Amino acid sequence: MQNEIKFDLSSVEAIVWDWNGTLLDDVDICVDSINEMLVQRNIPSLNYDSYRRIFGFPVKDYYTEAGFDFNSEPFDVVAIQFIDIYRNHLPSCNLFPDVVGILDFFTKKKISQYILSAMEQDMLEHSLQEKEIYEYFAFVSGTTDHYANNKLDAANRLQQIISVAPENILMIGDTVHDHEVAGVMNWKNLLIASGHQSLQRLLPTGRMVFDNLASFMKFLNGNT
Repeated sequence: MQNEIKFDLSSVEAIVWDWNGTLLDDVDICVDSINEMLVQRNIPSLNYDSYRRIFGFPVKDYYTEAGFDFNSEPFDVVAIQFIDIYRNHLPSCNLFPDVVGILDFFTKKKISQYILSAMEQDMLEHSLQEKEIYEYFAFVSGTTDHYANNKLDAANRLQQIISVAPENILMIGDTVHDHEVAGVMNWKNLLIASGHQSLQRLLPTGRMVFDNLASFMKFLNGNT
């Protein structure tokens, strides 16, 4: 665990989980998908570390940093091509280790759980069903398109559904954007550094950061 901040789990009545990179281990297929597109354009490819150094929201900015030129081709063409390639790889993804154990942990504590994702709603629901964990969640909130600009609209829709005060909601994610969304929504927040952004990028948020879900599970078992 990094940024050892005092954290009171007793006040948490609802958990809002990010999906990609937090519960779903999809970093490798994102790297493979973007590299397929970069090679087609004669742009140098990314590796795991360089990807995690530049990935962010809105993804248009990340694409630009990766080398795409939106003066030469429209962003929406690039975004849809990425989703088409990513969708083909998606069935090969696994959940991170400890996902089911952690979801069971909060279920037994009678803490309601939700999904907030930048993934398009139908694709998100299908992915959760395919991984056989859809039933853990009281509601799943994705986006209305494939452009991954941000999660704020989906977060606002979700807050209207969760019958819990914002300060009693904990959002768990893997990016600086998750920290930003939680701040806007007045939710608690902690971050997991095994997803789409590196530990070095997450630490400056000042949030509690865990190396992976296993270390978070260890923390839960020692603090509840």
